[in-house]
Amino acid sequence: MDTREWLVVNALPGVGAQRIAELVAQQPQWPQGWLAGLPSKAASALRLWCEHPTKSPLQREVETSLTWQSSAPGRTLLHRDHPAWPRLLNQIPDPPAVLWAQGDLGALERPTLAMVGTRRPTSEGTYNAQTFARKLAERGWSIVSGMALGIDGVAQQAALDAGGSSVAVLGCGIDVIYPARHRALYQQLSDSPGGLVLAEHPPGTRAHPAFFPRRNRIVTGLSLGTLVVEAAEKSGSLVSARLAMEQGRDVFALPSSLHNQQARGCLQLLRQGAAMACDPEDIVSELQHWASEFLPAPGVGIAAHRSATDTAVEPLPDALLGLLSASPTPIDALVQQSGSSVSDCQQRLLMLEIEGWVASRAGGWVRLPRP
Repeated sequence: MDTREWLVVNALPGVGAQRIAELVAQQPQWPQGWLAGLPSKAASALRLWCEHPTKSPLQREVETSLTWQSSAPGRTLLHRDHPAWPRLLNQIPDPPAVLWAQGDLGALERPTLAMVGTRRPTSEGTYNAQTFARKLAERGWSIVSGMALGIDGVAQQAALDAGGSSVAVLGCGIDVIYPARHRALYQQLSDSPGGLVLAEHPPGTRAHPAFFPRRNRIVTGLSLGTLVVEAAEKSGSLVSARLAMEQGRDVFALPSSLHNQQARGCLQLLRQGAAMACDPEDIVSELQHWASEFLPAPGVGIAAHRSATDTAVEPLPDALLGLLSASPTPIDALVQQSGSSVSDCQQRLLMLEIEGWVASRAGGWVRLPRP
């Protein structure tokens, strides 16, 4: 599907991100398969656009977005069929159908870590956010957050100041700066090498409270792990942590004083099983096995990497695949047959699952057919 078609799908009435993802999983043909799988109201809207696009209200939304994309350099409409689409988003149950992107798409090529926290950080929280973001950026990691006041903005600014990468996901349209006091950060993310701004809402969409929890699922979905720097017991950052856990991503929390009310949420996360991070190296060592396998080889761009791996003669990325079939194989059998440890086997299976090679089923793991 091309950009116009994805914009139309995104604008269909009464169809949310999860329903779109469920349809995508069925690999429907365009447009017949989509017409057959959509609810009646959405199918009628799509049929009108296909047959008489100039009479369809969907066409206006399509043209508005295409005009936005072509009106300035550095603007891109991302979707599943775009070569720069972040593959990690395909692993969450409700990825956005379209992302409006402004800035350096190379920020998506690096290993990603979400950094979130309170909007009213203590001086210790601010220092920790700056230190972790700077050191991780220097190690080649891209810091993902929501450009909110407090920890979000501090971490993203520190990553950029270190000459690294940062991705901001907005809870509004791509051309709406919220909060307004982050105008300078927004411009830096949009214009600097390594900076990128993303939004799942069309240009002109004002910020709304309901959009921010939805925004958070993209922040964590884009990331290999999530670090909660400082958060109160009822902080929205705990929502991000929960989303990351539900998405199967690692969650880290910084320890702090028992008397720091702004960090009680982090202590709560640690009690619930989040990994304690006392140094950026704790995160790197835990996620490095994902990061090194997730990225293309040095010097290979996203588009070249995708074209090389999406061919009919795609080589198997792991010998473990040779032990799998359409029938579930238990993990203990895979450990015995491969000679690997349980942890190594699990890590390799997780990477293969992210890349669409395998899936977990009742009774074990199966190898998926390749398109």
